Amino acid sequence: MSHEAVTLAVLMYGIVPLWFLAGLADWLCHRATDIQHTTGAKESLLHLLMFSEVAVPLLACLFLEINALVIALMVVGFLAHEATALWDVSYAVTRRRVSPIEQHVHSFLELVPLMALILVGTLHWPQALALVGLGPEPARFTLRWTLGDLPVGYVATILGAAFVVEFLPYVEELARGWRAAGGRLAPTRRPAEGNRHA
Repeated sequence: MSHEAVTLAVLMYGIVPLWFLAGLADWLCHRATDIQHTTGAKESLLHLLMFSEVAVPLLACLFLEINALVIALMVVGFLAHEATALWDVSYAVTRRRVSPIEQHVHSFLELVPLMALILVGTLHWPQALALVGLGPEPARFTLRWTLGDLPVGYVATILGAAFVVEFLPYVEELARGWRAAGGRLAPTRRPAEGNRHA
């Protein structure tokens, strides 16, 4: 098995499923801290924003030729995800307890997109170099469909898992928070002392 094949297998069957598991664990942590009555729908909207910041580059990798444009999209998505994660936690710790377990889950959610970026860059090294003006070939900023490059069953499984394990739970969380706050983004109840993260 070639180095490229091993790297691709780690990305497809290790890194991407790890993102799903970490996202589900994060949702369970939110339920455990009664998110609908603490930070409410406002935090859930931030979770959906972070989902989209990872999902868009994922879709690009599944359906487009990976070139300098797609790698740049992954970089932008990663940086945006990091900024939103900081915004999310900065808000959450003012109204609910962010447990050590949840913090550990967050570390996975923040690093998985970076690991994916590094592996994709490794697999497409000439275009990764071209993105920063190095290497032997010019950077390509074109959109070209690559349907069929990945097994259809794999693509369908990833899309289905992203919808069922990532998207739907956060939509459910958003609806729960919206109902609990009577149609407001955040509950009016003041957080109890001790809910703040030290």
